[in-house]
Amino acid sequence: MQFIDTHHDQWHTVGGEDGQIDHPPIKSNSLLTLAQWHAVRDQWPAKSAADHKPVGVILTNDTDVEVLEADLSKLSLVVLQFPKWTDGRAYTQAHILKSRYRFGGEIRATGDVLVDMMPLMQRCGFNAVVLRADQDRAIAERQLGFFAARGHYQGDVNTTQPVFGRVA
Repeated sequence: MQFIDTHHDQWHTVGGEDGQIDHPPIKSNSLLTLAQWHAVRDQWPAKSAADHKPVGVILTNDTDVEVLEADLSKLSLVVLQFPKWTDGRAYTQAHILKSRYRFGGEIRATGDVLVDMMPLMQRCGFNAVVLRADQDRAIAERQLGFFAARGHYQGDVNTTQPVFGRVA
């Protein structure tokens, strides 16, 4: 899992002095809203094209990820939001992106992201997080190792079969 420091992040949202730009300029590492993406997606080359510039999309947690299905080959990043730690819809979005659509780019969690959420986020397909400001990265990293040695009773997006650990 990658922990993102927002002060040194290569990705940047596209907005103007008065807020969101409806037709953003096409630049590398632009992080667009869904509306902005829909305005420029026909101009964007696939990741396999020589002139591809990395672009990402921010989805609210009430958006059906199916709206991106045809565009996933053009995207390098999908940001999923947790407006409250008790709202788990972004887990489902990540799982669908990885397991159904086989999205190979970065899936990033933002918003009310707590260290306790790390193991489930990793199992659902997130590979990057922006922790809430009051959360400790070292504790979050430890959370990821709790089940690594023993495995899980159920498969996940990375390992579809259960992995049972040694009995102590």
